Amino acid sequence: MDTRQPIILTITHHDPSGSAGIAADTETAVSLGCHCASVVSAISVGDTGGLLGVAPVDDSLLVEQARAVLEDMPVGAIKVGYLGSVENVRALHSVLRDYPNIPVIIDPDATLADKESLLAPPLWEAMTSLLLPYATMACPNRREARAMALEADVLDAMAQELLESGCRYLLLTGVPREQQLENRLYDERGLIRQFHWERLPPAAYGVCGTLATAIACHIAHGLTIIEAVSRSQQFTWSAIADSRRLGMGRPIPNRLFWCKR
Repeated sequence: MDTRQPIILTITHHDPSGSAGIAADTETAVSLGCHCASVVSAISVGDTGGLLGVAPVDDSLLVEQARAVLEDMPVGAIKVGYLGSVENVRALHSVLRDYPNIPVIIDPDATLADKESLLAPPLWEAMTSLLLPYATMACPNRREARAMALEADVLDAMAQELLESGCRYLLLTGVPREQQLENRLYDERGLIRQFHWERLPPAAYGVCGTLATAIACHIAHGLTIIEAVSRSQQFTWSAIADSRRLGMGRPIPNRLFWCKR
């Protein structure tokens, strides 16, 4: 069996427009030389203008999908995106604890379709307590970090609180800095690296998921955390810069631009 091509497993929703979710993660993996196996966590309804609804899959089906892949293929890294229910968080927890040696990259999102959902607070709590202890890295934006870190009031303190939940590294994204955005990488020692990127016109949702997937791919290729984070940010920024307007809504990042190089 030829295992030279790294395999990543993405666990996230299906987006029919291909703006985000499994389709976007697959494009990212192909562009970065990985095979992408996938577990569907939810079915969404929407287009390039936005999401209209989302329905999580049954928790037992999520477990069956994940175990079928993990027991068959040498997965080099796991990327976790939208889950959609506390039950699915618990189900994934039961899977991850059986595979402690596979790196896990988490892109936390508990409010995919309904930003005011009453389901969001228990989902944030479940992800923090059940999934972060298994995470090699979590990649929240400022809004997500605030939702998960309930005791902290400034960004550095939020990062520290989330690291205390068990994840080894935390990449806090989208911190505004004049004409730039700053991404901050933390470990148990505190802030270890800051990255600055030129602001670009907003693309379709799913950008954070692309970054997390790229990190998973680079880790599966054997890169160090610093190398993986640095290269993945460049990949994501370039994909946004080369966005295409394929529908009547927001442009979609061109995650396959790398293949043209």
